[in-house]
Amino acid sequence: MLLSLLRNRLCASLHSSGRFYSDVSKLHPETAVFSFGDGSNGALGLTFSFGGDAYEPTQVPGLPPNISNIGVGHYHSLAVTSEGEVWAWGRNEEGQLGRGARAPRDSWNQPTRVEGLERVRVRAAFASGVASMAIDDNGSLWVWGKSKRGQLGLGKGITEARTPTRVEALAGEEIVKVSLGWGHALAQTVDGKLIGWGYAAAGRLGQLGKALEASNLSNSISPLSPKKSCSTLEDAENLVLHQIEREKHMPIIWGPCLVQELHAHKVIDVACGLDHSTVLCGDRVLLSGGDNSYGQLGRIVGGSDLLPVHTDLPVASVSAGLGHCLAICQVAGEAKRVISWGWNCSSQLGRQGPENRPQLVEGLAGETPLSVSCGRVHSLVLTSKKEIWTWGSGKNGRLGLGSSGDEAEPTLVESLAGWEILQAVSGFDHTLVLVAK
Repeated sequence: MLLSLLRNRLCASLHSSGRFYSDVSKLHPETAVFSFGDGSNGALGLTFSFGGDAYEPTQVPGLPPNISNIGVGHYHSLAVTSEGEVWAWGRNEEGQLGRGARAPRDSWNQPTRVEGLERVRVRAAFASGVASMAIDDNGSLWVWGKSKRGQLGLGKGITEARTPTRVEALAGEEIVKVSLGWGHALAQTVDGKLIGWGYAAAGRLGQLGKALEASNLSNSISPLSPKKSCSTLEDAENLVLHQIEREKHMPIIWGPCLVQELHAHKVIDVACGLDHSTVLCGDRVLLSGGDNSYGQLGRIVGGSDLLPVHTDLPVASVSAGLGHCLAICQVAGEAKRVISWGWNCSSQLGRQGPENRPQLVEGLAGETPLSVSCGRVHSLVLTSKKEIWTWGSGKNGRLGLGSSGDEAEPTLVESLAGWEILQAVSGFDHTLVLVAK
């Protein structure tokens, strides 16, 4: 009983801080990874369904038995072992798998160790649609992939890293979490600083990005020193293509820069949506900035600036999807609860009521959330019972419930009953689950 309690507290602490270190392997020396959802880019890692979908959680073959951390991009997947190795599978058009961009497409779905990190011990991995990143044991950040939006953070005009490359501009900073949007990135340091880079339009990188956009001086920003509304799922899938066209003349911050307006605040969590950002400060106040086409900023005033989300509840952690957000908060006299806000075309908010104001997901009453994760138009929560609940769009099996139907309220993924779930994260249209054997 005591050991179980300690495990729960450890996992809850790691999830809420945005960190899931390989120390978990000391409690769980043997693990497995399951996946479900859209397999069109090989992100499921399932050889029998390359180009197809998995409607229920299915174990990913070919991985080491000591995975301690998982991460997902929009269309690819990452796994970190307790020895600090990184494995990757899924879309590789931009070289985000770390095996060379010319790797045959029919090999994308096969988990393979990332090349170029043999002398680096990694503790966590993160990704966007076109890039992958890893934090090593020293808190250094490594990046690989290809992005015209400056998302690699390697300096002016550098749009590709064929092998993992350390972000030298962050030397001296210990990074504990990175979150990636469509073209921007935010990094959280161990001492609570927030650092951003990449596509900087509409305030998603704070005042620095807005100043750059207004002045159109994308080359003048120095490195870090010591939309249209959618009503259907098809609209959401087309939005990415629309963004690419719209961003031909984008303002870019090519190197990591401090988000200056937060210099007096300690940042304890960060989550980037497609083109908006959410930042949780040490006083449990949640800020949001960037695009607000779907109400994903959680407020009705303030434009795109980084300003407080309209909730009176103290927030513990946050996740952001294409146009909606989930957060874990503390309700007075109750256990922790989940709130949601933003786009709700496929019931991904899991509730009725105003979409642009955070409100409780009532279907989870009685469950204590450990972590939340947003996909393109679906949502997921991992509870203290080590169970997963999903809701929203069921297309391609992304809810893991055995069908393609939508769910308006949180629904238990029963096929994972009996497994001790350690971590669950969603990409745009697929989900990875880490379990203890």
